[in-house]
Amino acid sequence: MEKVIILDFGSQYTQLIARRVRENNVYSEIVPFNIPPHQIGDDVIAIILSGGPGSVYDERPYLPDKRIFELGKPILGICYGLQIIAHMLGGKVAPAGEKEYGYAELEIIKDSPLFKNIPRKFRVWMSHGDRVLSIPENFSVIARTANSPYAAISDEKRKIYGLQFHPEVVHTEYGTEIIRNFLYEIAGAKGEWKLENYVETMIAEIRERVDGNGVILALSGGVDSSVVAYLLAKAVGENFYPIFIDTGLLKIGETERIKKFFGHLKNLRIIDAREIFLNALKGVKDPEEKRKIIGEKFIEVFRDESLKLKDKIKFLAQGTLYPDVIESTPVVGPSETIKSHHNVGGLPDWLPFELLEPLKMLFKDEVRKIGKILGMPDELITRHPFPGPGFAIRIIGEVTEESLSLVKMADLIIEEEIKNAGLYEELWQVFPVLLPIKTVGVMGDKRTYEYVVALRAVTSVDGMTADWAKLPYDVLERISSRIVNEITGINRVVFDVTSKPPATIEWE
Repeated sequence: MEKVIILDFGSQYTQLIARRVRENNVYSEIVPFNIPPHQIGDDVIAIILSGGPGSVYDERPYLPDKRIFELGKPILGICYGLQIIAHMLGGKVAPAGEKEYGYAELEIIKDSPLFKNIPRKFRVWMSHGDRVLSIPENFSVIARTANSPYAAISDEKRKIYGLQFHPEVVHTEYGTEIIRNFLYEIAGAKGEWKLENYVETMIAEIRERVDGNGVILALSGGVDSSVVAYLLAKAVGENFYPIFIDTGLLKIGETERIKKFFGHLKNLRIIDAREIFLNALKGVKDPEEKRKIIGEKFIEVFRDESLKLKDKIKFLAQGTLYPDVIESTPVVGPSETIKSHHNVGGLPDWLPFELLEPLKMLFKDEVRKIGKILGMPDELITRHPFPGPGFAIRIIGEVTEESLSLVKMADLIIEEEIKNAGLYEELWQVFPVLLPIKTVGVMGDKRTYEYVVALRAVTSVDGMTADWAKLPYDVLERISSRIVNEITGINRVVFDVTSKPPATIEWE
């Protein structure tokens, strides 16, 4: 299978580059920036150098093995990737007099297959503090902006290209076409990678690896774990043991939904562990500590259940996705850790399982498409992402029975009103965050002193970047009115208007 590899230099957009390549029916993988050239196989048809926060003139810069330029494979450098090309092949890079962030107008000044069928001028997205002062021998300038005279360069003979802007983000006009041109016009891609084939491969690989042994799944009812459940049911049949743990931190009615959609599975187990989790979280306010405790307790409950099936179980399946991995730990490059995820980082030595993560190379939108291929109900496929730690990280501060009750009821109202307005499938996520402050209010001529709820609503495609959703005022009004009138303990609703970046989608 033909493949494009992306060398990770720490860009927040590295995952997005991989996704854009896959959208063009070419399989992509992210690899360490210093991958040895001998590990780049014949199936790799092109190499992309991601952006990154560093500088090529740092004391210890992140640089690839120079021999990658001698492999004869097409190379595209993006932002920091362009500067690597210039620096390592004989050009010069230095700090820019003025940093360039945001929109710029790009002018194509020389024909190139990279810009085939693209207008001579269009808007691009810049995000850099360094600039190329001179380009290597045999390179040409193919495009420029007012502040970046070397905004795009190429060595057409060796098929090495560099872009100072980011074609992978939606802000860049014709960015998709640029990436497609690189894949098809320059790298000669055939475009044979399709999710339908990938599903068949996943099922075959799961079946081969499991080899008749039992598999436990942390079934939450969310999109990711539900897709894994459908995959495992097809791949291993009666050797599949889905376990739903009611942590007390989930949405209202979640247990009933699990019974509705997965009650037909022979080995389904439903465990009431609410008391265990609430006791463990008493007095804990730090978000990372909450995540750690929930992850540990979750695994402990699995361990206890596995002892009852010790002669049948060998694997623990998880719905880990690509964005989970990149945000939690710099496993493939110098990317900065944003926050830990409960299902990332392997398993403790005392847990007698092997880890099975069939979705860890996929993005959320790809997982939804796989759900459709597997014949899952739309109600499951279109569900909004829900964090593994549940409402524990949508309560700022300590998790108590009172705070859980408040945030769950607010969540129910918000989801009802968003669905009634026909907006649910337009949004990536919408949810309440209970703040650890109280404010003065007036209800029925009486003074109140109650909690504040922040409403968070975002649009996104893969969760790597997100814009705050411009909800209609009448919808916001209904949500606010219902929350403060129907929930005793909340007297104020505020609306979060921050995008990702700079914020994350969840508050904790």
